[in-house]
Amino acid sequence: MLSRYARAVMSAVFTPVARALVRRGVSPDVVTVLGTLGVVLAALLLLPAGHLVVGPLVITAFVLSDTLDGVMARMTGRSGPWGAFLDSTLDRVGDAAIFLGVALWFLGDGASPAAGVLALVCLVLGSVVSYAKARAEGLGMTADVGIAARADRLVAVLAATFFVGLGAPTLLLVVVLAVLAVLSAVTIGQRVATVRRQASALARRTP
Repeated sequence: MLSRYARAVMSAVFTPVARALVRRGVSPDVVTVLGTLGVVLAALLLLPAGHLVVGPLVITAFVLSDTLDGVMARMTGRSGPWGAFLDSTLDRVGDAAIFLGVALWFLGDGASPAAGVLALVCLVLGSVVSYAKARAEGLGMTADVGIAARADRLVAVLAATFFVGLGAPTLLLVVVLAVLAVLSAVTIGQRVATVRRQASALARRTP
């Protein structure tokens, strides 16, 4: 839901930055890799240590580079299968690091092993959500449906973590994780049902 509008806004914002980097010969792939590295380091170093305000801010800054590399690729005419593959693969790495960082905080200073497990559940379900779409596309079908897309999950968990860092009760983050787990499970069901309908229609058309 959020990604449909956020991408258009971010593309407009990052166009001048992308143009400047392209003029300096920076490759979109370099931006993709560095952005993911920044997300992973911030998530696994800052969040477990309890830096719940700075951590989400730094992570958000690097996550936004996901839009920057796309703008650069279009400017240079380098949009293609390789860039899409690299971007999608590294997105999964960054997403996993964020939820793992939250889980490690709960298992440490957050002092809530159950909430840590819940964060890991979100990590697994989020990966399945993304895999379902990728697998469907690999089979020539589409599964771009659901109520818990990647952008929605990231905004929710980073915002909740940030507000907990500012002093909000830890319960806020726990509730957000629980909701994300449920919505991710529902999204998986929606994507499975969508692909099932397409597969059934294809089978009826095939002699």
